[in-house]
Amino acid sequence: MSAHVRRALEEITRIRGVRGAVLADRTEGIVVAESAMLGVRREAIAALGASLVRRCGVLLEGGGLGVPRHVLLQGREGTLVAVPVTDELLLLAVGDAAVNVGLVRAELQRVARELR
Repeated sequence: MSAHVRRALEEITRIRGVRGAVLADRTEGIVVAESAMLGVRREAIAALGASLVRRCGVLLEGGGLGVPRHVLLQGREGTLVAVPVTDELLLLAVGDAAVNVGLVRAELQRVARELR
């Protein structure tokens, strides 16, 4: 993992309530780089996040709405935000249920632009 990517992921994890940030392969759902607290299931986040973004893309494109700019899932115990970086890479953040979703999404989009 390059120092630039590591710093970018660490910036995301500095947001209050964010437990981890993962850069994943969009096709295979494999972790490319990560910065996460102990207990964060990085591999599961990468695999399921990539699958979710692919499926949302099919849904949006089928409805004539284009490709996803971000995908957000909120559960009782936590939040997952995913932002495509390129056709090959996906940026994901996992946070607690009270995380500031708007701030996380904005930071993921900023980092994604930086990594392009």
